[in-house]
Amino acid sequence: MNSLNKNKLEVYLQKSAEDFTKADLVKYISEKGIEMINFRYPAEDGRLKTLNFIITGEEHLDQILSTGERVDGSSLFSFMDASSSDLYVLPRYKTAFENPFSEAPTLDILCSFYDSKGKPMESAPEYILKKAHKHFQEKTGFIFKALGELEYYVMADKDDLYPATDQKGYHTSAPFTNWEHLRTNAIRLIAECGGKVKYGHSEVGNFTTDDEFFEQHEIEFLPVNVEDAADQMVIAKWILRMLGERYGVKISFAPKISVGKAGSGLHIHMLLEKDGQNKMIENEKLSDDAKRMIAGLLELAGPLTAFGNTIPTSYLRLVPHQEAPTNICWGDRNRSVLVRVPLGWLGATNMIKDANPQEKSELKLASSKQTVEFRAGDGSADIYGFLSSLIIAAQYGLESDDSLEKAEALYVDVNIFEREYQEKAAKLKSLPTSCWESAESLEKQRSFFEANGVFPARQIDHIIENLKSYKDEFLSEELYGNGDAIRVLVEEYLHCK
Repeated sequence: MNSLNKNKLEVYLQKSAEDFTKADLVKYISEKGIEMINFRYPAEDGRLKTLNFIITGEEHLDQILSTGERVDGSSLFSFMDASSSDLYVLPRYKTAFENPFSEAPTLDILCSFYDSKGKPMESAPEYILKKAHKHFQEKTGFIFKALGELEYYVMADKDDLYPATDQKGYHTSAPFTNWEHLRTNAIRLIAECGGKVKYGHSEVGNFTTDDEFFEQHEIEFLPVNVEDAADQMVIAKWILRMLGERYGVKISFAPKISVGKAGSGLHIHMLLEKDGQNKMIENEKLSDDAKRMIAGLLELAGPLTAFGNTIPTSYLRLVPHQEAPTNICWGDRNRSVLVRVPLGWLGATNMIKDANPQEKSELKLASSKQTVEFRAGDGSADIYGFLSSLIIAAQYGLESDDSLEKAEALYVDVNIFEREYQEKAAKLKSLPTSCWESAESLEKQRSFFEANGVFPARQIDHIIENLKSYKDEFLSEELYGNGDAIRVLVEEYLHCK
């Protein structure tokens, strides 16, 4: 096992989490003096739920890890009937991590839901993602890997000792950023709990009110199997909120904190892998499969917002000139588009030797780092459902005969928010501008998401019903210029999923 690995269980057990068995966990629990086990699982609201066990003996421990436990599904999922709502929760051993906040030594394990017949619960978030990825692999031959950019605000008492410049916080260093230490602590804990972190930094957004300070940060992950990508983001959000509670500050993943200030997104980077190789590059160019994937994301962009932008304030973020997309298009290194192809390393492989002339070692190929980025999602997303919907859209693009033509037609190489390109922007379709429009878009194209039983029909019904319940189809007009009403709305959804 890599000596630089930070995952406490992998280091101690000297094996990959993917290979953890019940015996491995029993060994860790016994030898490390673990006193408690927490079963953890995200439910309908997207937040981790907890079931606590105090270990009373070897037989009790074996029973917990072998048979799981029974829970009330109707209290976790509103669409379940209370007359028949019992569910089983079964631990997934590979997700085990030592709880960094518990007073007593505690092992937390993410769980899967099963119904009364012992079958996976069809509408459980984790199982929907598992179904989507399994079908994707069977039909395309690719493994779908993903990573998230987790943006958030720290909200604290005002501190004018080293004031930051309004909306100029990108990559600011301490002392001109006040909460770098919270972010670096979070990165360390996420890694110890099994997350694969790429980096963290301060983000654009920072501003002050009369008595409060708002500072934006981001933690980005490394690309991993899409199911693992969802798990690590859910755990990371929990860790950040727990740290916020310890430091006495609020942590918010809300898409919008204040109008005119940078919002927080949940950008998702994706790549296709086959035989251990990244297939996004071919002959030193973006591959045709990558372009087909992009075409699918663009074709189903409207309904994707039903999974990635689920509250009214989501659509206060998706406005021009805020580095958030509004038009359905794609481009290279272009932050005004919906799907961005980030800067790669093709043709730029000698930079490190230019910076370090003394370096004589062989260069490592960097083509494996290429991804495409979907930029619409935000912190209100059901992470499992959102990733599932992106897989479905990518598969649609890969299987459609005209995807390359569609991709070519929707490519832009300019900032479409600039006045001189308004005519070009006007020819592009727009993303929904409200939860209501998002629901309507999903209703029209729901068959894509229900195909192959990935999303149960009642689940799609529930998503549409929930989005329409906000009755926000005219919200932008109603809120225009009304700062007090906007503040009330922002506060209502400050602690979204």
